[in-house]
Amino acid sequence: MKELTDLDPQRLKWQCRRGMLELDLLLMKFLEERYPSLDEQDKLAFIELLKESDQDLHGWFFRETQPLDAELKRIIELIV
Repeated sequence: MKELTDLDPQRLKWQCRRGMLELDLLLMKFLEERYPSLDEQDKLAFIELLKESDQDLHGWFFRETQPLDAELKRIIELIV
């Protein structure tokens, strides 16, 4: 798992830009408004979430499916 100190903030913004406008809006708003106040574990979970496919993210955010990973479930709940 990545170290938070190794993460470039501009790169994180770029990773929030997805192929679906709905995902862009959710992720960018979360990054700007809530991410800075997260604890380290939740920040790392968000970084891991960004590695997932757009189709999976869409399904999870719009309650069509759920991830198996508990940390991903938690960060999704914080986002939506």
